[in-house]
Amino acid sequence: MSVETTQRSELKKPCVNCGAELMYAPGTTELECPYCGHSETIEASEAGLQELELKQYLDSLGAQTHSEAITLLHCKNCGANQHVEENYKSLQCVYCGGPLIVEDSTTESWILPGAVLPFQIDKAKAHQVFQQWVKKLWWAPNNLKKAALDPKHTKGLYVPYWTFDAQLYADYTGERGDYYYVSVPYTTTVNGKTVTRMRRERRTRWTPTSGTISGFVDDTLIKASKQRHGRIPVKIARWNLQKLQSFDSSYLSGFITEKYTISLEDGHLASKEEAEKIAHRWARRDIGGDTQRVHHIDMKLSDETFKHILLPVYVSAYHYKGKRYNFFVNGESGRLAGERPYSFWKIFFFVLFILLVIALILYLLNR
Repeated sequence: MSVETTQRSELKKPCVNCGAELMYAPGTTELECPYCGHSETIEASEAGLQELELKQYLDSLGAQTHSEAITLLHCKNCGANQHVEENYKSLQCVYCGGPLIVEDSTTESWILPGAVLPFQIDKAKAHQVFQQWVKKLWWAPNNLKKAALDPKHTKGLYVPYWTFDAQLYADYTGERGDYYYVSVPYTTTVNGKTVTRMRRERRTRWTPTSGTISGFVDDTLIKASKQRHGRIPVKIARWNLQKLQSFDSSYLSGFITEKYTISLEDGHLASKEEAEKIAHRWARRDIGGDTQRVHHIDMKLSDETFKHILLPVYVSAYHYKGKRYNFFVNGESGRLAGERPYSFWKIFFFVLFILLVIALILYLLNR
C-alpha cells in the first residue's frame, strides 16, 4: 500500500496583486486579501467527502495513507495541539491563554481531514454575539464588560471530530408492554363517614418478544480532542453536517486548527457505545406497544468507514481572580455558551441596598 504524505495545510496562497496572504471569508467560498480586497474562488473538489475504510486504519496498515505533515504548537498547560497560521500574531493557547513557544513547535503526521465545515459567520459577528451576551449578565464584573469590547480576545478555531458510518445488525430479546385499565375500590371520608369509591388504575400487560433490526448508522459524531481547560459545551456542539465541504486547506487560512488528541481507536470505541444506544432505540421501536423492555442485544457493525472532520468555533476567554472563564460561539449557527464570573462587590452592595430599604420601610412603619 502506498504512503501518501502531503504538506497541504502548510501551503499559503499569496495575493496576485500585493503578495499578502489570502484569508478565507466566512460564509463564502472566497479567499480575500485583507489589504487590497482581491478575492479568489475556492474551487469545489470533485472527489467529494473522504470516507476511509476503518479496519485498515485500526490494523495500522493504512495509518499513513491520506495523511499529511502539520506544524504544531503544544500547550504545556492544557495539552491542546494547535496549528497556528503564520499570519496569526497571538501566540497564546486559544483555550487557556498559556504561551505557545515557536521554538518548541513540532512537525507531526495526522490523518488528513476528509471534510471541513467552513465558518459561516465572521469574527465581527461572533464578537457581537459575545458582547450582547455579556451586556445581559447580572452581577458580571466591570472588567468582563471591558474585555468584551476588545475583539482580540475572540479567536476562530477549527475543532477536530471523528465521524463514523456503519451498517448495523442486531438480534434482540425483550418484552412488549401494553397498557390496560382496571377499576379498583378504595375508601375515603365524606362528611365524617367512610365510603367506598371506585377509581381506574393503569396496569401493564407484558409479552415476551424477540426480533432482528438493521439499518445504516450515518455520521456518528465523536469529539477528537480533549484538554484540561476549555471544554466546548454540549449546548453549542451541534452543527449541520449537510454543510460539510470537501477538505481544502484554503478554508483554514486565518484560523487556528486543533490537532486531534483522541486516537482513532478510542474514537471508534466511543462510536460503538453510541451505536449500542441507537440499537436499543431501534429495538424499542420494533417491539412497539406502549412501553418496552430490552433484555439483550447482540449487535454487529459492518462496512465501517470514518472521516476526520474540522468544525468551526469561536473562543473567547476572561481571567478573573486567578480563574479563567471560557466562552464559545458556534462558528456556523452563532449559538453561545460558556462560564461566567460573578462580582462579589456588586452582589454585596446590592444585598446591602436591599437591607437598607427594608430597614427604612420598617422605620417608617414604626413612625
